[in-house]
Amino acid sequence: MSLFKPRAPVVPAIPRHIAVVMDGNGRWANRRLMPRFFGHKHGVDALVRTVQACADRGVEYLTVFAFSSENWKRPEEEVSGLMSLVLVAVSNYLRKLASEGVRIRIVGDRSKVSDKVRAAWDEAEAVTRHNTRITLSVAFNYGGRWDIVQACRRAIEAGVPAEALTEARLGEFMAMAYAPDPDLFIRTGGEVRISNFLLWQTAYAELHFTDCLWPDFDEAELDRAIAAYAQRDRRFGGVKPSPAAVAAANDA
Repeated sequence: MSLFKPRAPVVPAIPRHIAVVMDGNGRWANRRLMPRFFGHKHGVDALVRTVQACADRGVEYLTVFAFSSENWKRPEEEVSGLMSLVLVAVSNYLRKLASEGVRIRIVGDRSKVSDKVRAAWDEAEAVTRHNTRITLSVAFNYGGRWDIVQACRRAIEAGVPAEALTEARLGEFMAMAYAPDPDLFIRTGGEVRISNFLLWQTAYAELHFTDCLWPDFDEAELDRAIAAYAQRDRRFGGVKPSPAAVAAANDA
């Protein structure tokens, strides 16, 4: 009889929640001598592929940065095109995503977008509200600082006294209070910054930056990011027990 316990199979760590800054659409189009809008259009295709790939791998939440509160500074033609793309994307992909168990939620300040865009968002959320396979949160007209400020305002409006305003209590008023904090933060396009995305929620997220432009993002790129995540030592400020302590506990 062997004195050694059989080693359990190694299973790659799959993040429960992945957040993505989908950067590089404009540069992807420019390199092909195409208008920037075509980069955003192909970016939607990449998003649909990524939602499917994440769901297939057991990721429960995917949150993407589609339009920041700073993106209003872009040329009017590009902003208008992005708004139109929202309507096209809902029309072309909503039924497909809904049939595959995807729940869609929109995160951000809805006050500046048109009634048509808001109606499209409402439809997407209503049609998919009972789905549970994966939750796709689309951050549109969103900023991390805006999120913290609106949470503070909501807490004040709710009558939360100052002495009762803990991190956990304030977290209940954040725009994504329904989801766990991201485990893995991915940014494509070669830039190495967070750009005001999920500032509160990414406090302990593992960061992964890639030169891949978003329209080219595929399953192989996703797997590379997840593999890098699996190699990280996530201690959350603490200290993990030594191998000897783990062995002793297993033998007990």
